[in-house]
Amino acid sequence: MSEKEDYAIILDYLPNGYPLGGRMSPIAQAVGEKNMSLLELVPRRGVTLESKEKVYIGPDKRDKIYYISGRLPREKITETAKIQLQEFITNLVAEQEKKFVDFFNNAPAINTRLHQIELLPGFGKKHMQEILTERAKKPFESFEDIRSRVSNLPDPKKAIEKRILEEFLEAQRFNLFVK
Repeated sequence: MSEKEDYAIILDYLPNGYPLGGRMSPIAQAVGEKNMSLLELVPRRGVTLESKEKVYIGPDKRDKIYYISGRLPREKITETAKIQLQEFITNLVAEQEKKFVDFFNNAPAINTRLHQIELLPGFGKKHMQEILTERAKKPFESFEDIRSRVSNLPDPKKAIEKRILEEFLEAQRFNLFVK
């Protein structure tokens, strides 16, 4: 089991709960910082939350969050939350470039017919072969390094961002980044 989240980033705050939801209690849609899990959070009484706000959801006393209601189902994600999620992913991939470049350096085949690299939007067998050839010579050091060494490659940073968003918003047969 993956370790529990200590912090979450608020994607959307619904002070009156979901439209047509019946219950009129406030709810926040958030993404866990560590495991990138989508969560529904119930704020403490009288607390207002802002988009992009980082809130503590760990085991100790929480100042703003009363409890974690559970995972946020894909079909409940609001449009505002989707926009914030996109921004969160862009920042995350930029901040953790090394981790995502290491994906290109270490990604294994899933089975004899399919490689993890091929699951990235715009990457096919040919790109995958070139990446494997180049990484065997010398590990990639940055997204820029990948682009300069593999010809006609879609932007690796954008491809990773797009893949993470797809894993959040649509059921995937294989998840590379989102738990």
